[in-house]
Amino acid sequence: MRTVITGGAGFIGSHLVEYLLELGDEVVVLDDMSTGAPRNLIDSLVNPRLSIVHGSVLDRDAVMATVRGADRVFHLAAAVGVKLIVEQPLTSLRTNIHGTENVLDACVEHGATLLLVSTSEIYGKNTADKLHEDSDRILGSPLKSRWTYAAAKGIDEAFAHAYWTEYGLDVAIVRLFNTVGPRQTGRYGMVVPNLVGQALRGEPLTVYGDGNQTRCFSYVGDIVPALVRIVEEPTAYGNAFNLGGAEEVSIIDLARRIIDVTGSKSSVTFVSYSDAYAAGFEDMRRRVPDNSRAYGLVGFVPATPLDEIIRRVAEEMLTSRSLEHEAISSPHVALDTWGS
Repeated sequence: MRTVITGGAGFIGSHLVEYLLELGDEVVVLDDMSTGAPRNLIDSLVNPRLSIVHGSVLDRDAVMATVRGADRVFHLAAAVGVKLIVEQPLTSLRTNIHGTENVLDACVEHGATLLLVSTSEIYGKNTADKLHEDSDRILGSPLKSRWTYAAAKGIDEAFAHAYWTEYGLDVAIVRLFNTVGPRQTGRYGMVVPNLVGQALRGEPLTVYGDGNQTRCFSYVGDIVPALVRIVEEPTAYGNAFNLGGAEEVSIIDLARRIIDVTGSKSSVTFVSYSDAYAAGFEDMRRRVPDNSRAYGLVGFVPATPLDEIIRRVAEEMLTSRSLEHEAISSPHVALDTWGS
């Protein structure tokens, strides 16, 4: 297989790169490095079947050239993270809508199969137990930037379904629920790496709101193989599939679990949404996936328990901290460059 991964230098994308290289694919990464990082691919760069194109999905010519000759495309490139979406809504809309349209057009032009990676955010404020792929979307006002991401990804899915209906494009959609693991950064508001980082530094763990909002966290190592199996299944085309964790946990309990797993002496502090975000920010009280459709198609089961996810994130952070110290002490180590 010749596989293109947009956003392949990101958190999930880099794990997908490793998995596909192990399968024997020739992998091409298209990434503008705006939220991804070259260091995420540092272990894969020695593989001659990996090539990297530094470019944006907003560059139509670059997308067309990259997809030419590809058997399949995994479209992960997107503006992500609550902080980024709230602070840069216009950039987020353009990247998530126009970029996706460029990828769809390129796949039609060159006959490539497409997996569109979407998000549980599209369900908005629907607190049903459990959210099925056909569940209603309950979104806030379009004038509140909190819902910019959800609105854009919903349009992406509608585009993908229309391309399947009108052009016969082989495209499947996956909706990820809070995927977590090594290499995920808390820079854009991702809750687990943020809280784990605070615990490891002995700082108070910051919980927004009252902490009773609940989520289900899934491990990237469980998600990546499911992405590949779904795109390889022809009956998946034209449909959407939830991929999420099995354990529902409140954010305050998550913080306490992180303190216990890491052995931290940190406390927990509460911060109001009004102090953390722009006026009008809204959160979801609950988000629990129904994974039955993905289980029926490819046998997807979120096997990694939450405490193990926390442990692996903490271990990777401690390792990265050690490597950064080595890089500072040795001028021959440069983790933020491509290397050779």
